[in-house]
Amino acid sequence: MRTTVTLDSDVESILKEETHRSRKSFKEVLNAAVRKALCPRPAKAPKLLPPRSLGLANGIDPRDLSDLADEMEAETHLKIARHLHRKS
Repeated sequence: MRTTVTLDSDVESILKEETHRSRKSFKEVLNAAVRKALCPRPAKAPKLLPPRSLGLANGIDPRDLSDLADEMEAETHLKIARHLHRKS
């Protein structure tokens, strides 16, 4: 696509310096700069930690631990509620 764009003088200088440095055409440098600025970068894959043992006894499913924590939290809230009810 051919179009006319008015560049600020500092942008023109930067592009001309890059064309000289890279020995590429003005068009190539301009297109590369616009792509770099406007195209989304692919997301980096998160760095995964190596797996390690939780040190649980055989037969304990770690996926059940959140259920256990919920039950313990509910019991604690009930104890507090009972205690406050007795005081009133």
